[in-house]
Amino acid sequence: MIEDSPFVAAAPVLVPMPAERPYTYAVPAGMRVVPGSIVRVPLGPRQVAGIVWDGAVEKVDAKKLRPIEQVFDCPPIDRAMRHFVDWVAQYTLSPPGMVARMLLRAPEAFDPEPWIEGLQRTFARPDRMTEARTRVLETAEGGLAWTRSGLAHAAGVSSTVVDGLRAQGVFETVMIPPRPVVAAPDPGYAQPSLMPDQSDAAETLRANIATGTFGVTLLDGVTGSGKTEVYFEAVAAALDRGKQVLILLPEIALTHAFLERFQERFGAKPAEWHSDLPPRMREKVWRQVAEGGVRVVAGARSALFLPFRELGLIVVDEEHDPAYKQEDRVFYNARDMAVVRGHIGGFPVVLASATPSVESRVNASQGRYSRAVLSARFAEAALPDLKTVDMRRAPPARGGFLSPVLLGHMRQTLERKEQSLLFLNRRGYAPLTLCRVCGHRFGCPVCSAWLVEHRFRGLLVCHHCGHNERRPEACPECGTLDHLVACGPGVERIAEEVVAHFPDARTIVLSSDLMGGVRRLRLELEAIANGEADIVIGTQLVAKGHNFPNMTLVGVVDADLGLANGDPRAAERTFQLLSQVTGRAGRTGKKSLGLLQTFQPDHPVMRAIVSGDAEAFYEREIAERERAGLPPFGRLAGVIVSAATRAEAEGHARGLRRAAPQATDLFVLGPAEAPLSLIGGRHRFRLLIQGERRADMQGFIRTMLAEGPKIRGSVRVQVDIDPQSFL
Repeated sequence: MIEDSPFVAAAPVLVPMPAERPYTYAVPAGMRVVPGSIVRVPLGPRQVAGIVWDGAVEKVDAKKLRPIEQVFDCPPIDRAMRHFVDWVAQYTLSPPGMVARMLLRAPEAFDPEPWIEGLQRTFARPDRMTEARTRVLETAEGGLAWTRSGLAHAAGVSSTVVDGLRAQGVFETVMIPPRPVVAAPDPGYAQPSLMPDQSDAAETLRANIATGTFGVTLLDGVTGSGKTEVYFEAVAAALDRGKQVLILLPEIALTHAFLERFQERFGAKPAEWHSDLPPRMREKVWRQVAEGGVRVVAGARSALFLPFRELGLIVVDEEHDPAYKQEDRVFYNARDMAVVRGHIGGFPVVLASATPSVESRVNASQGRYSRAVLSARFAEAALPDLKTVDMRRAPPARGGFLSPVLLGHMRQTLERKEQSLLFLNRRGYAPLTLCRVCGHRFGCPVCSAWLVEHRFRGLLVCHHCGHNERRPEACPECGTLDHLVACGPGVERIAEEVVAHFPDARTIVLSSDLMGGVRRLRLELEAIANGEADIVIGTQLVAKGHNFPNMTLVGVVDADLGLANGDPRAAERTFQLLSQVTGRAGRTGKKSLGLLQTFQPDHPVMRAIVSGDAEAFYEREIAERERAGLPPFGRLAGVIVSAATRAEAEGHARGLRRAAPQATDLFVLGPAEAPLSLIGGRHRFRLLIQGERRADMQGFIRTMLAEGPKIRGSVRVQVDIDPQSFL
């Protein structure tokens, strides 16, 4: 076993690959490693980065051991983080090496950032003074070191002026440490004026920070109630105690507006962490988080695996959001793993949402979490009036999808010079294109899914594997021209209908797959907030916490859409999404309205939203989950078997079913073809394991996988503990 101080002859090293355990490496004479050291080791013909791990080394002939090549000059990964990696691997049934891989995603950061050459004022005087030289010397007063270009820019002169002064000895060369990626936040910079219920909630969070121990608080507040300002007070308290803070956000597109709000409160922005960050900036953030220079990170779910030096608080904003679930390689829910990270590290966790997950509500009601409630909007702004539009009684015109009721309110909103939002959670122009002559439907050649028409780009696109093709003029089956018809609406088709009704209105479509990516989305969100659009048409992106001051009408085009599947969370997801969308209206106090177009106005979800009685919805949903033994009252796990042929996938899945151990508290459903039975040319079968809350789900699945058929050929097996998607 490695101790924390002495030299050793061999060490276990966890490498970022599907390894079930650390590999043993020799430690050369004179090299010092401790648990958590990041090292470079040979792995086959390659050199990879790994982490010196805890535990005993294997008994291997010393002559067969390959040596550690290098110990990086990097702060070691601390014991809590190593424990967290092991815990995530055990819980998700993932190889520990693949979890460690998420921790080692910035390899250039393992070496220290190079110092920068700079200039510092000496006591020498130039041979003559000019206006430009005077400005440079005035700027450089105070003895601070400057970069050459930075000093020239600050003084408003060319770099040659600075070079001339350096040549005369007026400046000397010094080395400057790497620049921080963000300035240090000031907890006392702009302390807010809080409403009474906000003050009570903030005081609860401050008290939790003061204890310096683990605890989870559910911050449950209606849309527009000022939850962000409340948890900012927890952030300030953690910073005052010298701790680092992680704020998890569900969508990259949200980050820009959030950064500005953070800067208004703390005088500096937090560091960002998400997949859209340039590689060089990712490396800087990773390194400065590990060294403790970055005090606050706002990031996507992967930020949970940053190597914080002194983490003291995690906030999970919009904790109900499905985007926190990763379904690639290591399947994990960042909200749940954030709670685990807090428990292992011994610090508080805050979960914030206007529509908390059923799991979090149950945990709060059973006393595992505390709950702080904000029941009114900030500054007493009224919530929108919510009404259903029965599409059986007020149907749209032929070929249209917007009812006369919704169109009438949009017209009135335009006359008041206020904004309308139309929500449809379906990208593209139409979900299906077919030929009216022969009935040919355009499907993906490698997935069991229809191609979605994107008319703005002239493409038919598969939203599962990314396959795309140009939309043809003639049917490929019968050759008939001009008889291809789009079936059903997407946001692009709704935009077309809106332009036909309101040709003079400024219309914006918000969707994650439009050209321009995240940068365009951020610019358009800013334009909407500044009142530069009259009508906004968007997918679920518009539901994610945005603040549109002049938005007074929200229309949900197809409120029934999320209810039409077999997902056990369908009612909860629909309630959350529609509540969040309608919550975009009237946030600054103007009278506002939300209209839900539905063919099921008496559905419990619709009644709950329109009545504003969220408690009744949660009571009903929780009672149904408990009766069915579904999470959080029971446990679920999915096992997805995929292969290049249907026979391979089905045969392996049936073999796993036969190998399932006998258990009284767990049972296996399936195998059955997945609803999306073919993705990317791979056939998919699913097994669903359901059991009691305290059942040993992981042990059951480990036995099933160990006793089942060996993975051969093209077969792949993925385990999804606590699945969020059933496709």
